[in-house]
Amino acid sequence: MQAFFLVDPACHFHDNGIMEDEDIVRLLAALAQPHRLRAFRALVVAGPEGLTPGVLAEQLGLPAATLSFHLKEMLHAGLIGCTRDGRRLIYRADFARMNALLAFLSANCCAGQPCELTPAGDLPCDCPAGACADPAP
Repeated sequence: MQAFFLVDPACHFHDNGIMEDEDIVRLLAALAQPHRLRAFRALVVAGPEGLTPGVLAEQLGLPAATLSFHLKEMLHAGLIGCTRDGRRLIYRADFARMNALLAFLSANCCAGQPCELTPAGDLPCDCPAGACADPAP
């Protein structure tokens, strides 16, 4: 299985592991469209196994060309990755990038006061062990 990414994951973080504002805006902009948001959520539900474009198009009720455009936009933003398995393409949510986005959005929540939210890294997950974990320390 060959993996390919259109965005170098290392370029989205400062040396301290914090995402840059431009990258956050790019990720949020990629999700700010109903078809892309639905597609991304479907890939999150699919977990590390991912989905083929045909299955995803059927689930979402989208024409293949429309879905292809939206998948390309999410690939360029770095929200998803794609691997080739023979002749099939498998799209997967980038869980490390998703969790980094959630951590950025919830950082300094409630001005340091106790609140009902938990850090993104503490969110419960039913994925197989390590599937959603960020491999970088």
